[in-house]
Amino acid sequence: MTDKPGQAPLDDALQRHREQLKQLFPLPPARPAKTRVASSAATALAVALSFAALAWLNPAYEREHFAAAIGERRAVQLSDGSKLLLDSGTQVDVSWRLRSREVSLRGGQALFDVSSAVYRPFVVRAGLTEVEVLGTLFNVRRLDNDDVRVTLARGRVDVAVAAAAQPAVQLVPGQQVDSIAGQLRPVAKVDAAKAMAWKDERIVFEQTPLDEAVAVLRRYRKAAIHLNDPSLAGLKVTGVFETRNVERLLALLPSILPVAVQQQGDGSVLIRRKAGQK
Repeated sequence: MTDKPGQAPLDDALQRHREQLKQLFPLPPARPAKTRVASSAATALAVALSFAALAWLNPAYEREHFAAAIGERRAVQLSDGSKLLLDSGTQVDVSWRLRSREVSLRGGQALFDVSSAVYRPFVVRAGLTEVEVLGTLFNVRRLDNDDVRVTLARGRVDVAVAAAAQPAVQLVPGQQVDSIAGQLRPVAKVDAAKAMAWKDERIVFEQTPLDEAVAVLRRYRKAAIHLNDPSLAGLKVTGVFETRNVERLLALLPSILPVAVQQQGDGSVLIRRKAGQK
């Protein structure tokens, strides 16, 4: 094959200046070809990091809402086998998350019979109060003023208050703890059956302050119950009453306490100090 005219002088010139041309126009560094193993490892790492991020965020993939109307009790069975019994006027929100099962008690009282799941604790939040369990039977009550009472019948639970300096307390069966104004009170030994008597349509008061008793009774009556005299709040109420007959209890109050009960035109009730009493 013959060279084209002028080809040889051009080749000679390129050969003489090859090193200078390499410095002026360097070639990009060679990239090693990706192996199938390296690609698979990178994909696996990305998937693992994605799952780790999801687990850390613990997102809710399903939410449910349950409520019991005034004068009603409602039994609820969750998909994991846990059972809830909602007292009159109770509302709860259930969130199913990757690493936990969470219930928000928006108001009222509920009995929880929790199925065991070692890697997915069951958490109940009532205002600032948080109860965490793995499997147990316990009762949580939240009043209108956000005071919360936790009573344990079986198993163990940890009770804490969000953003409080207090450490969590652990309850054993037959113990109860109150969370009042964002602070945990000392743990008390109680009869858990009495604390959960509402499930059998009974209310048990044992030296219960009147303001607390009224807050409980409001859950069983559509029309309001007013207690406007702070000096009456500390009066003690004792007795066993039927949740279906709150009116009877209200009618009995003047015979056991120095109070008068007045029916208002709108159906509400006003509890005031009895005339002539101090």
